[in-house]
Amino acid sequence: MFSGGIGSWGAARAVAARHGTEHLTLLFSDTLIEDEDLYRFIDQAAASIGGRFVKIADGRTPWEVFKAERFIGNSLVDPCSKILKRNLMRKWLEDNCDPRDTTVYLGIDWTEIHRIERASERWSPWNVQAPLCEKPYYSKSELLAQLNEAGIEPPRLYSMGFPHNNCGGFCVKAGQAHFRRLLKEFPERYLEHERKEQELREFLNRDVSIMKDRTGGKTKPLSMRQFRERLLVSDGSDFDAFEWGGCGCAVD
Repeated sequence: MFSGGIGSWGAARAVAARHGTEHLTLLFSDTLIEDEDLYRFIDQAAASIGGRFVKIADGRTPWEVFKAERFIGNSLVDPCSKILKRNLMRKWLEDNCDPRDTTVYLGIDWTEIHRIERASERWSPWNVQAPLCEKPYYSKSELLAQLNEAGIEPPRLYSMGFPHNNCGGFCVKAGQAHFRRLLKEFPERYLEHERKEQELREFLNRDVSIMKDRTGGKTKPLSMRQFRERLLVSDGSDFDAFEWGGCGCAVD
């Protein structure tokens, strides 16, 4: 499962070192809202590892999926990654790979080892392994350093402070700190997602949103527009500066 993240590069490199690349497939499922630098990186990363590089796509963006499902994704429910990633990759596996002689490798590292059991259940009957959960244990910064040593420039989103390199810095599982970073680094991209969210709120005629407002001890929807307007007058005390959230397209 080959995304644009440093974890999938590290895992794929470990698999290639152990087993060679004759029967290795790097499978990338495109959400069509990726950062443009992801495509540069993933092509270079795949070429450095070897094996067969396969790109697949549903043809829809996450917002098109939300409209079709009549549901805006959030930190608990992610129809975007379910339909554009997991279901699509599983269909590819069913069409191309015999579970008796195929192993699915994930870029989960040792800090996420608790997710292996869930991943194994999700991808059954295929065997699932996560090489970065095994010794030697590498931090993300160490993997990025190894990427530089291999002559590949890391994805630019990492240097901008994003914790992952998926969906152009946007993710329905992201938290307020993450969306603040998106607004700071890519204001036009943020405004486009804000517009899409508002269009869907009006289409559904419901007060629903990606983010949640927990100020005052009560949880309620927090639209991207409301969050942006809050930041314009914020002193930093009325948003969660530590809520980054997490992206887990292949697992959750």
